[in-house]
Amino acid sequence: MITKEMIQRINELAAKKKDSGLTSAEQKEQNELRQEYLGTIRQRLKHTLDGIEIVDEPKQAFTLMGDKDNLKVMIPNDSPYQQ
Repeated sequence: MITKEMIQRINELAAKKKDSGLTSAEQKEQNELRQEYLGTIRQRLKHTLDGIEIVDEPKQAFTLMGDKDNLKVMIPNDSPYQQ
């Protein structure tokens, strides 16, 4: 979960890195905070994308399933696009 304190600490470490550099402990903390932040963003994006339903011109719904390397389109049985 992303908190204001987490973002504030990430920004503090970024500013310190730019000004005077970070100790190895601070670099480790910065990397851990970044990974947690990015993981949360990715999880939120995936949740949002999983909820998207696309409707084509004749109002036939279809859903994208899978991940970026194995994407499939699920088409309802009554669609004129069934093969």
